Amino acid sequence: MKGIFITAEGPEGAGKTTITGMIAAHLKENGYPVVLTREPGGIKIAEQIRHIILNPENTEMDARTEALLYAASRRQHLAEKVLPALEQGRIVLCDRFIDSSLAYQGYARGIGIEEVYRINQFATGGLLPDLTLYFDVEAETGLSRIAKNHNREVNRLDLEAIDFHRKVREGFQILLKRFPERIHAIDANKEVEYIYHTALQKVLDAIFRHYGKNFPG
Repeated sequence: MKGIFITAEGPEGAGKTTITGMIAAHLKENGYPVVLTREPGGIKIAEQIRHIILNPENTEMDARTEALLYAASRRQHLAEKVLPALEQGRIVLCDRFIDSSLAYQGYARGIGIEEVYRINQFATGGLLPDLTLYFDVEAETGLSRIAKNHNREVNRLDLEAIDFHRKVREGFQILLKRFPERIHAIDANKEVEYIYHTALQKVLDAIFRHYGKNFPG
């Protein structure tokens, strides 16, 4: 049986990376075959592209260049890591995927959601996640968390004006309405334990539906 592809999305500072890591640790401890990865990045070539995209010095980067670099990174990551893992029947948990490109470049950058979607259809061969967890937080709250987290890298997108980050959140809200069966919103303003348990339950429900309740076993 093919594996299941689960992604985590949200504005900057939503806490999705922390929660996804906690979920992956729980699943591994309970014997699930899990691959935890991220975008942009996850493998050598994609990490090199990540450095170009997120380097704070690259302020002159054109919006379409940015969108194409994300798509290129995504393609290599899929071909080299995600698709092989799914073929092996694994659970792939990915920190960001296509929805980030649609919200950030498609909506917030003003390129157009449909235009960016077409670019990514080519890059992914039409692959969409089986489940997407969207961690929703107001832009001001998310950026405040980033400012307090000295262990987190400050990237080029973090330095955008507050209006850009508000538009990112608006973009995700549009995607929630477009893909209601795939994308599930979680209130990321609440306590970490609540967010974690809510997200974990949605992941477990998806796993049981996909593999059956005796998996692993």
